[in-house]
Amino acid sequence: MAQRGNMTWLWVMIAAAVLTQTALNLLRPVTSYKLLDFGAGETTVGLATAAYAILPLVAAMWLGRLSGRLRTLRGMIALGALILGLGGVGLTVGNSVALLMVSSAVLGMGHLVFTIAGQTAIGRRAGPESMDAAFGWFTAAFSVGQMAGPLISGIILGNATLGDATGNAALEGRIDEALWLGAACSLAAVPVMYLMRADGGRRTRRPPVDATSTAADQPKTADQTDAAAGAATVGKPTMRRIWTVPGIPSHMLASLSLLAMLDILTAFLPLVGESAGVSPLWVGVLLAVRGGASFVSRIVLPWMSRRWPREKLVVVSLLVSAVALGLVPPALDGWNALWLAVGLMGVGGFVLGIGQPLTMTLVSQSVPAAWRGSALAFRLVGNRVGQVAMPVVAGLAAAPLGPAGGIWCACLILAASGTERLVSGRQP
Repeated sequence: MAQRGNMTWLWVMIAAAVLTQTALNLLRPVTSYKLLDFGAGETTVGLATAAYAILPLVAAMWLGRLSGRLRTLRGMIALGALILGLGGVGLTVGNSVALLMVSSAVLGMGHLVFTIAGQTAIGRRAGPESMDAAFGWFTAAFSVGQMAGPLISGIILGNATLGDATGNAALEGRIDEALWLGAACSLAAVPVMYLMRADGGRRTRRPPVDATSTAADQPKTADQTDAAAGAATVGKPTMRRIWTVPGIPSHMLASLSLLAMLDILTAFLPLVGESAGVSPLWVGVLLAVRGGASFVSRIVLPWMSRRWPREKLVVVSLLVSAVALGLVPPALDGWNALWLAVGLMGVGGFVLGIGQPLTMTLVSQSVPAAWRGSALAFRLVGNRVGQVAMPVVAGLAAAPLGPAGGIWCACLILAASGTERLVSGRQP
């Protein structure tokens, strides 16, 4: 990868992120439709969504430590895209609920490898003054995928609900077509990553000792010197030690609730739409609006983080998104106000997009520099705990309440996290 002053490495990562996240966000809602076509209900969809995070839950910390030891992260990022693509192939050829769950788990593992390597690369390369912007651009690329993927899937699946198209073999073909396209899109990110040179373009005698080091051939900055010294003085970054750092539990609760909300929306909005007679095309539009609004918020995030404290922005992200997204199901299924649902998804998506990159920065800056790779990995462990537990709880809530219950469950967690931060009086 390039030196800190040369941002080529970031733009290559962003291009790969757009491809992988477009694939991911095309594959996941279509998986819900494939499960519905198999006759699965809300609880099964919740379990399949939880399966997505099973492998990442046990592998995140190990991958975080691995990313800190690697001399270059290019190969690890490309490997994540490859695994994600293979998961997409599994979703396409899977002919049972069990196979779809296994493929979802592979998909989640690929996403984890890609994300943790990308985040560690930013933690390694971006200085304190540019970290918000770098994380903002990286997560903005995720938002582009969150906008493009559902829109593409909706266009492919068309403007008829599954109920209207029951027994239509052509719809099954369109579902498989969308899944194949998602797998191909992720696999295309692998060669993209090899447009980027290895760190510094030269070999070093040994890899950097932690996730904040840079290539040994480059002149050492004050940050690099501090990181090297910190690695020798602060000790090994175990999960217990990271957890006891002030603010980390709260930051992780915010992060997992924000990310789990995205999973719940992606998995359960197709079910809400099917119940309300809203076609896959319009469900794709709604999810795309959410992704597009998050993209906009992440583009202006550097300006917002200079104008307002990070802590206040995170609280707004949690509470406003809980209210706005909680009103989407009744707008679709009770009030028959599709355009109101579009507006609510736009508002909810905008504020939802603010919180995630800020939690990355808050976690990174709460721990010693030598712990950043492991701390970001630990944050991902927390995210995966939420991604395993919340879809299961949402699926159980949806059984008596209907598909909307799953979304309301996630909104409740968002509101609880925002309330915790208000009550604690945490200062930025």
